[in-house]
Amino acid sequence: MINNFEDLEIWKEGMRISVKTYEILKNCKDYGLKDQMQRAAVSIPSNIAEGFERQTNKEFIQFLYIAKGSCGELRTQFYLASKLKIIENENLAILIYKLKQLSSMISTLIKIRKTNFK
Repeated sequence: MINNFEDLEIWKEGMRISVKTYEILKNCKDYGLKDQMQRAAVSIPSNIAEGFERQTNKEFIQFLYIAKGSCGELRTQFYLASKLKIIENENLAILIYKLKQLSSMISTLIKIRKTNFK
């Protein structure tokens, strides 16, 4: 039974990705890209939490779409950071995989919410 957004696996994974993003970028000197990436990372679990706390299923779904969009944004920024040699390819592969997996999990929850919670 899910009673709080903290019970959602997608929120937990979003938090893990956010923490990992901060850890990887802690010594990054490109402050503009670093800030943008950290904002995108934090946006994922934040929008999941905000949507869960909203009044309607429609609002929750909308915030899930925003979180999913932030997954794509962060993936793009990790690709860029890799090309700029800001992060190592080993970290890139792991994070891209995790972000794709999370995006898929969010899509699944959106489908479930659209089907079962009208």
